[in-house]
Amino acid sequence: MNIVEKELQQKFEDRSAKIAVLGMGYVGLPLAVVFAEAGFEVIGIDPDERKIKSLNAKKSYIGDVSTETVERLVDAGKLKATTDFAAIAEADGVSICVPTPLRKTGDPDLSFILNATADIKKYLHPGMAIVLESTTYPGTTRELLLEELTDGTDLEAGKNLFLAFSPERVDPGREDWTTANMPKVLGGVTKACGDICALWYGQALTNVVHVSSAEVAEMAKLLENTFRMVNIGLVNEMAIMCERLGVDVWEVIDAAATKPFGFMKFTPGPGLGGHCIPIDPLYLSWKLKALNYTARFIELASEINTNMPRYVVSRTQDALNDRLGKPLNGAKVLVLGAAYKPDIDDLRESPALDVIGLLREKKAVVSYHDPYIPHIAHEGWAMDSVDDLMATVADVDCVVIVTNHSSYDYSAILEQANLIMDTRNAVGKMDYDPERVEIL
Repeated sequence: MNIVEKELQQKFEDRSAKIAVLGMGYVGLPLAVVFAEAGFEVIGIDPDERKIKSLNAKKSYIGDVSTETVERLVDAGKLKATTDFAAIAEADGVSICVPTPLRKTGDPDLSFILNATADIKKYLHPGMAIVLESTTYPGTTRELLLEELTDGTDLEAGKNLFLAFSPERVDPGREDWTTANMPKVLGGVTKACGDICALWYGQALTNVVHVSSAEVAEMAKLLENTFRMVNIGLVNEMAIMCERLGVDVWEVIDAAATKPFGFMKFTPGPGLGGHCIPIDPLYLSWKLKALNYTARFIELASEINTNMPRYVVSRTQDALNDRLGKPLNGAKVLVLGAAYKPDIDDLRESPALDVIGLLREKKAVVSYHDPYIPHIAHEGWAMDSVDDLMATVADVDCVVIVTNHSSYDYSAILEQANLIMDTRNAVGKMDYDPERVEIL
């Protein structure tokens, strides 16, 4: 162990190291808070001035982090925020928590990672540890970040620069598994890199799972989300098949779930949402195309899941026609729930966006309600959540349940609605009139 490594190790062990977190969103802010709670001095960096102003005003804008926590850490001098990337110059450890979306073409958009890397390089100095948290394809940390950071410098990974990958595992709204206690996979581009970065993260996180390389950590994240994507695709196709066969897919799933081994319960729905499952597996599929390999499970599951909003709209159209004698064109439809999962305010990749968009294309008169999301603006259209939910339920021709928030009174909705298209089985176990309820 050289002098630079020893000094950095000491800083992490006694918490005197200064930490910068790039990207203060759903991943970055909770991580910054965990580091600050552990005693590190943390600065959050984000180009979004609204986030920075909110944090410096001691207010949180993310449900998983309380305003009281932000206020306490800011007052203690442990948490600061800025739009100025020059703050990196003072950092000993830098965590990169920026988005990694897909382009319209389905190719990975690494522009946020590349921009963050360029910003870091301006202020890079010997004795810095850098951890990429943004989900990406295997090889990104070594092939893109390491080459860019060391090009034209005298920095060498494992000697005076320590680079690793540690995929985020944030599940918004959870209280049992949080950033602090979620097992954290981490792998370095060299053994020394992994050792130093695991030491750093181990000062704040309950369980760091140190793997042999950055590529293993990158691939592990993709396996986690591909596993979920493929199994959701399976039950979504099962729902389509059961509808053709006249069988209740929800009863089928519950029956299968009674097996005490060899089966894990997944449920169908109107499509995939969130920051991981709809996107991350496609990074792996894209990478493998360059190696002349087709990731068939991933692409088939993506095709099925992507088609689910269209399938929901088709079922809604058939239900209106068959049960109310009305066309979808001109029908009043209320989309109930817009967030990608229950009881959170996260709209990222939500299937509700596609369901609303497709209903509008079919000339339906669409409204929506979500207690967590007061306004939506998406691809040329915008609307506000309706004020009077129950009055709207009684007025519209059909209620499409997309997100089953626990705050909804489904008994009252069932009583007032003319027709319900239930994509989440929210009313499936209630006593309902099958002529007025269509369940996915």
